[in-house]
Amino acid sequence: MAANPLQGIKSIKDLAIENKRVFLRVDFNVPLDKNNPSVITDDSRIREAIPTIKHALERGARVILASHLGRPKPGKTAGLGMEPCGARLAELMSIEVHVPEDCIGDAPKKVIGDLRAGQVCLLENLRFHEEEEKDDADFAQKLASLAQDGVYVDDAFGAVHRAHASVHAIAKLFPERGCGFLLEKEIAALGKLVLGADKPYVAVLGGAKVSDKIAVIEALLGQVDALVIGGAMANTFLAAKGVRVQASRVEEDKLALARTLLEKAAEKKVEILLPVDVVVAPDLESTEGKTVRVSEIPEGTMALDIGPDTVAAFARRFATAKTIFWNGPMGMFEKKAFAGGSFGVAQAMADSNAFTVVGGGDSAAAVHAAGGDIAKKMGHISTGGGASLELIEGKKLPGIEVLRT
Repeated sequence: MAANPLQGIKSIKDLAIENKRVFLRVDFNVPLDKNNPSVITDDSRIREAIPTIKHALERGARVILASHLGRPKPGKTAGLGMEPCGARLAELMSIEVHVPEDCIGDAPKKVIGDLRAGQVCLLENLRFHEEEEKDDADFAQKLASLAQDGVYVDDAFGAVHRAHASVHAIAKLFPERGCGFLLEKEIAALGKLVLGADKPYVAVLGGAKVSDKIAVIEALLGQVDALVIGGAMANTFLAAKGVRVQASRVEEDKLALARTLLEKAAEKKVEILLPVDVVVAPDLESTEGKTVRVSEIPEGTMALDIGPDTVAAFARRFATAKTIFWNGPMGMFEKKAFAGGSFGVAQAMADSNAFTVVGGGDSAAAVHAAGGDIAKKMGHISTGGGASLELIEGKKLPGIEVLRT
């Protein structure tokens, strides 16, 4: 990452978009109701794109929105069309949103040609075409032709870590290109962590697998003063230290790696905080749990959340921090009985005086589910879990690098 993470990237504010077509890549990959795919269960990604869309419309641009939704397979696209997203955007912005039956070809060309001031075209799901995920140059050219002689703007942070046609190949075809307000905000906030977070810097990692977080742990050990570990991945670290975690989920093939990471942390004088108590239950289907010390987990039970003493210990560490980064829930927060850990960590971060960054995905969902004004108190809540982790790892993300001019 450049010394200034936004170096060479123009903001939409600085692009000449007046009376031009703007191809705006957004991230409308929203969760849908399993029983009724036309119902969006969380519209925050659509809401996050509104400031950029509004700015473009106010400057007289003709806006062409493009996004993927879900993981459609060839011939299996039912329930993954963009119509619900278009309807929700129209409702939120009080504008007309037209969704053609495809994202390339005559259908979108006609809709775009007929656009009037204040109207928007939302292309059909990009992933209905396999070429999108292959970063196919011909497919990118077909998309770009919809905004001929126009401007390309990427505001889809959740997709910039993937070299796909609509975030990578297409950008090269527009001399005038840049980022929207959301992407600008994401790069600035996460870039601040990578390029010199204020110390003490505490990172909180959770989720299911150590294997998913190896690269980010390695990177963070060179940056943080303390690493707080919860969620199912904490079981593997506890087991590596000789704790009998009984039926708890453990990555047996990662025990040696966990010991190595603990040794590296000690060498670098990075404090590691692991759970001291957990909430256990017989299985994942359980609807109630029991709090026990990690050394006293009953046979036949598994840890499904961190306990209150652990939350208190983590909170004490947060109180002295100037920067906190969190990625991965502390337990099965979707169930009330196992939500206390994730909600407690969210509350403790909100109560701290640190610059707090939540790294998208389930962590962001946990913060919103915690309710109250917790989300408002966070310094930054990322919209992209995978992208935020790769930025923290120090990787160059294709969708960001291609915007540099």
